[in-house]
Amino acid sequence: MSARDDILMSIRSRTRAVAPKPELYRAPNIPSDLVTAFVMKAEAANAEIRILAREDEVPMAIAEILRAHNLAARIHLPPNSDVAGLETLTVLRDPPGPDDTTVTRAPLAIAETGTLVQPARDASPASWHFRPGFEIAILKASDIVAQFEDALVELKKQNLPPTINLITGPSRTGDIEQTLEIGAHGPKALAVLIIRD
Repeated sequence: MSARDDILMSIRSRTRAVAPKPELYRAPNIPSDLVTAFVMKAEAANAEIRILAREDEVPMAIAEILRAHNLAARIHLPPNSDVAGLETLTVLRDPPGPDDTTVTRAPLAIAETGTLVQPARDASPASWHFRPGFEIAILKASDIVAQFEDALVELKKQNLPPTINLITGPSRTGDIEQTLEIGAHGPKALAVLIIRD
């Protein structure tokens, strides 16, 4: 037997004690009102938030946001989007560019961080969260979960998508001379319309 065999046999003979399973992490101090917690965190990350009572208020809210930002009444929707009632706006179905506005639905959000969870799907392709200059997301209040782990549990109930975008406020970076640059890798502005159920 060679020295190499002795070393490998010694390694294989050693067993490690099984480590105990860690306790499930729960974020501290998340208020029971998840909508309020989400709004506070999202606004702190420079997202514009509007709370709506009903789904039929969405078209008017989008028009008001576009006017407030001095943007044309024109939006881009993914081809399979179910957002309806936007007859007062020009709706384009082609991919948005850096000067365009897109409207998407967010199926989940995280109250702990004010983050939108956007799994890639036909109604919301992954690239649509990086291409436009302005993104308006529609979110149901009941789809806000307390923390990231809760969002993973919800996503696992469906088939996990190939890509999951986590969006917390407008895109930004501080890589260049530690100067904050907005719109570095995606939209320069983000608005979230929260629909109370």
